Amino acid sequence: MDTQKSSQNQVEDHQIAGWREWVALPELGVSRIKAKMDTGARTSCIHAIASERFERDGKPWLRFTVQPQQDSDDTQVCEAPIIDERTVRDSGGHEQLRPVVLTSLTMGKRTWPVEMTITNRERMKFRMLVGRTAMENQLLICPEDSFLLSLED
Repeated sequence: MDTQKSSQNQVEDHQIAGWREWVALPELGVSRIKAKMDTGARTSCIHAIASERFERDGKPWLRFTVQPQQDSDDTQVCEAPIIDERTVRDSGGHEQLRPVVLTSLTMGKRTWPVEMTITNRERMKFRMLVGRTAMENQLLICPEDSFLLSLED
């Protein structure tokens, strides 16, 4: 197998993203949020300032409020089915049981499904992290660059 050709095919099949990018979550009504590409995190997550569990058609759902622009008071109320609950260890080693939702993520010219945990990231610099499983087969990360992908491309 030609390793060089295999590597080129991998690059051609992926978008090249910076370590931070503007992304959209169209199913949640979030048209633009700054996200950090976090290769150290397995699962993606988004900051919610409030959340409430409820049932729809006998299944668990989550209503949560996001603040897409960090320096703005604008909020977006989102609803999504809960597909799982996972214990997540944060960068400080603290474990937390978090609800997991499945939604679509748009970066550059592509939109694909991602699993995302919902948590309070108020003290964190980024409202959203895109983890490894969301990047898989979609992105290659260029760690020295930012905002390589436009939502309008």
